[in-house]
Amino acid sequence: MFDNTLYPWLLVVWGALAPLVLVALLFVAAPYGRHARAGWGWGIGSRLAWLLMESPTLWVFLLCVALAPRPTQLVGWILSAMYLGHYVHRVLIYPLRLQRTSRPMPASVVGMAFFFNLVNAYLQGRALHGLGPGYPESWLSDARFVVGAVLFVLGMVINIRADSTLLHLRRESTSGYQIPRGGLYERISCPNYFGEIVEWGGFALACWSPPALVFWLWVLANLAPRALAHHRWYRETFANYPPQRRALLPWVL
Repeated sequence: MFDNTLYPWLLVVWGALAPLVLVALLFVAAPYGRHARAGWGWGIGSRLAWLLMESPTLWVFLLCVALAPRPTQLVGWILSAMYLGHYVHRVLIYPLRLQRTSRPMPASVVGMAFFFNLVNAYLQGRALHGLGPGYPESWLSDARFVVGAVLFVLGMVINIRADSTLLHLRRESTSGYQIPRGGLYERISCPNYFGEIVEWGGFALACWSPPALVFWLWVLANLAPRALAHHRWYRETFANYPPQRRALLPWVL
């Protein structure tokens, strides 16, 4: 009964908050990484920060799986594997690839990200394991699932490759931030964010559910403004920054 009341209300409130976050972040860049500044709490080492704030994506989701009131169908397991595939990498692999000397992350940012992941993991976990309508096996041949799954994999590959370019650049650099080169970096400043937006857009299409759509709206609300802020920072910092690059969408934005 508690879940049946909490889940729909939380979904509505969470969906209504996404556009507000988008507007706020267009004016105030989240204060970590190159946009770090004082006044947002003590710093937490980057590796520990990523592990802490992303961890609910695994343990909350898996708790939803364990407490599911009915057996999960095959399609639900496949969609869960897509979700978990991203977050196993983000929680358990990506932090270990960061340099120990990476800039600490403010505790307030870690706390806000932890809360977001707590709520989102609950909504996605409950949608796929217990409170969603379920999926027949015929959904696997539906165009929405097929296209969505392809976009998810494509976006994940773009995201990981773009992150790898940045990590490699930072390991090799002795003078701070540098202009990334190669691949989609020749067209946009933030292919890592572009890839993640494509990835979760594909997930929303493959799930065809309100929680997955709300998740994608939050991804847009967080990453689109940050890509614009990164692009401005690059252009202000490097006089020789390639003028043809856009922030997030080649030739467009």
